[in-house]
Amino acid sequence: MTTVTEGDRAAMAAALAEARAALATGDVPVGAVVLDSRGAIIGRGRNEREKLADPTAHAEVVALRQAAAAIGDWQLTGCTLVVTLEPCVLCAGAILAARIDRVVFGAWDDKAGAAGSVVDLLRERRLPHRVGEVVGGVDERECASLLEEFFRERR
Repeated sequence: MTTVTEGDRAAMAAALAEARAALATGDVPVGAVVLDSRGAIIGRGRNEREKLADPTAHAEVVALRQAAAAIGDWQLTGCTLVVTLEPCVLCAGAILAARIDRVVFGAWDDKAGAAGSVVDLLRERRLPHRVGEVVGGVDERECASLLEEFFRERR
């Protein structure tokens, strides 16, 4: 059973703030935060591919790097990643490599989602690690609206 907590909603608000900040650099507005086992934010990230000219600078990867640096360990066991958009294959791989226990996301990505939309790498039984809980659709309308407006302005 998936449960959305008040802490999840507060973390999603922080992730949305990161997503909005990505607009300043022309990046796709996706934001992420990593919570430790107590619910404290230990990593923040936003898409920075345009800003850094780095194809791996996705919000989740940036947040995971910051969280790992904060605790001094690449293994983020006991942590939760909260992100405004369903993770893609790149980010799902990073989430699994970091040993994240729980993922909460906002908007579903029916083109590149790797947490249930297109594929479900986060819960793939053949892989050596699986995410224990994946919760999608948290504040989905707000997360999706930010992305829709961004792409509407570019078309």
